[in-house]
Amino acid sequence: MTTMTHRLIEASGNPFALTHLDSLESEAVHIFREVAGEFEKPVILFSGGKDSIVMLHLALKAFAPAPVPFVLLHVDTGHNFREAIDYRDRTVAQHNLRLHVASVQDYIDAGRLKERPDGTRNPLQTVPLTEAIQQHRFDAVFGGGRRDEEKARAKERVFSLRDEFSQWDPRRQRPELWQLYNGRHAPGEHVRVFPLSNWTELDVWQYIAREKIELPEIYFAHERNVFLRDGMWLTAGAWGGPRDGERVEKRLVRYRTVGDMSCTGAVDSDATTLDAVIAEIALSRLTERGATRADDKLSEAAMEDRKREGYF
Repeated sequence: MTTMTHRLIEASGNPFALTHLDSLESEAVHIFREVAGEFEKPVILFSGGKDSIVMLHLALKAFAPAPVPFVLLHVDTGHNFREAIDYRDRTVAQHNLRLHVASVQDYIDAGRLKERPDGTRNPLQTVPLTEAIQQHRFDAVFGGGRRDEEKARAKERVFSLRDEFSQWDPRRQRPELWQLYNGRHAPGEHVRVFPLSNWTELDVWQYIAREKIELPEIYFAHERNVFLRDGMWLTAGAWGGPRDGERVEKRLVRYRTVGDMSCTGAVDSDATTLDAVIAEIALSRLTERGATRADDKLSEAAMEDRKREGYF
């Protein structure tokens, strides 16, 4: 049954119909259970960002009262927001989960990766991610990507096959009619799985409000020292900002998405509550990545190029 059909049923007042959020939750839970039954060694990418937080919440629901049968993986750029890292560690301890951390800094220290002149480490995540997948032999990797975020992600299926080099080929996408997912893969290949594919940013926030999910405080309006670069408010840090001529000022801001500090911008906002954030997003005409992610503005095909190399 399509999402539009669910909305029409809701409008008709059918007391037995699933709500829109119930439908999305049910689909995601089905995906988690399908992967658990079909794959040998799945892993969940968990960064302490809102999408990975919702994804873990859904996984906990899918298998309750049993523990989540997957480990977690975080590719740490070394330039992550402290609020997200603290949340990550608290959550892992709270639910007695096992976390693998692949550190970009370790690769730089070992001479296997080189710092970029612009200080951005997001593109450097690909090698630690793909090598962690190969080292631990993960055959299914859950990510929090959504189709509404960016046009390259809109092209991707829920089950996305990656070759032995973790590369994505759009021509190898498989049909997923009637929520039938094909996880078949050759030795050395793996499947990236996106339980939130059909969610929007607004859906995510409405679900967070409904489920009363705790988030890092960085997602709500707060005073922060920021500087303006390429139309975005960035946080000063050891990654290389600000440059000469870039003035730091204290502003009331919040973050719509949380990634590497060097390429994730804040937005001016006075939204300090969930209801205020939801109202703000409902009025926005820019996607969260389009508004606040500098790495997606490098070229028209920036995200697709990174995905072809093995990035999420």
